[in-house]
Amino acid sequence: MTEESEKPVHTEESLMEKIAEKIHDHDSSSSSDSENEKAESPSALKAKIYRLFGREKPVHKVLGGGLPADVFLWRDKKLSAAVLGVATAIWVLFELVEYHLLSLVCHILIFSLAAMFLWSNAHTFMKKSPPKIPEIHVKEEHFLMIASALRNELNQAFVILRSIALGRDLKKFLMVVVGLWIISVVGNWFNFLTLVYICFVVLHTVPMMYEKHEDKVDPVAEKTMKELKKHYMVFDEKVLSKIPLASLKAKLG
Repeated sequence: MTEESEKPVHTEESLMEKIAEKIHDHDSSSSSDSENEKAESPSALKAKIYRLFGREKPVHKVLGGGLPADVFLWRDKKLSAAVLGVATAIWVLFELVEYHLLSLVCHILIFSLAAMFLWSNAHTFMKKSPPKIPEIHVKEEHFLMIASALRNELNQAFVILRSIALGRDLKKFLMVVVGLWIISVVGNWFNFLTLVYICFVVLHTVPMMYEKHEDKVDPVAEKTMKELKKHYMVFDEKVLSKIPLASLKAKLG
């Protein structure tokens, strides 16, 4: 009788232990799921944050990645400073000193050829080894790649200009006209070399500053874009919608 009475007690204890283990496993799994949701929630919220120009990639990827992006974002400070210093020296040389490009190229070639010629002929008297001048061969592949990329960009630009000229996209037409007008105004203020140098300096400063403060810039840009869209909707409702584009297309067609 004692053995029979001990067996139900033992089975009841084992059942209670199994139930407790299942409850513990359920609690641990639910807690781990909640932790995963908490861990994933910041990334999900981060993905919903507005980024300037609707970009989804980091600034380094937007700039093309590799060495050019490293230079513009000052990942290698010595190289970036050297590139900016060379650009500044070129601008000072041509703009302030008013040196001409053809004269500069000729003077550099004269100095280089004279130095190499004298060194090649005087190495026997100076008891030094002659200069090792490497043979330079420009590969055809590089020119073909550059020409192909340039051709694709030109074809895309011609397609856009053709669609604008045919009156298919009024918004794009106005954007191009305003952009060209702004460039013409800026062109009256500076010459071409100064404008190129200003753009180069902007590329060396603005992306780097934006990457450091993008969390502060993006909300302001989002508000600005919303305001611009509101103004454009008002302009579209009061002005653009009243332009009889359908009749003009019918006459042109």
